[in-house]
Amino acid sequence: MMAIGREIILIGDRVLIEPDEDQQKTPSGLYLPPGVKEKEKVQGGYIIKTGPGFPIPYTADLDDEPWEEKNDEPRYLPLQAQAGDYAIFLRKAAIEIELENRKYLIVSHSNILLLIRENYLA
Repeated sequence: MMAIGREIILIGDRVLIEPDEDQQKTPSGLYLPPGVKEKEKVQGGYIIKTGPGFPIPYTADLDDEPWEEKNDEPRYLPLQAQAGDYAIFLRKAAIEIELENRKYLIVSHSNILLLIRENYLA
């Protein structure tokens, strides 16, 4: 019998985040004030996966030429957030889930306040 793998598919502008439990200081050195942490207004974590983005409405007049074959595939405006980024986001807007005994948060892209991305030069 074949093993069946699982794939997490996020919808629209949703982002899957692994919360950072020890968030006194972000990996890049940004300190979160104790008052902010105590009130749990913001939280940090690593982005694991993102959805496809914001849907773009189909406009036949602007997008298509009459002789081209029609493509009914949905189109999306991609998100700024990428897998591996460290995100600071509004905690009250997060939805907590548990997958395979690990806690994750699902956050709408619009509730992310700041992204920290490590840029490595090859």
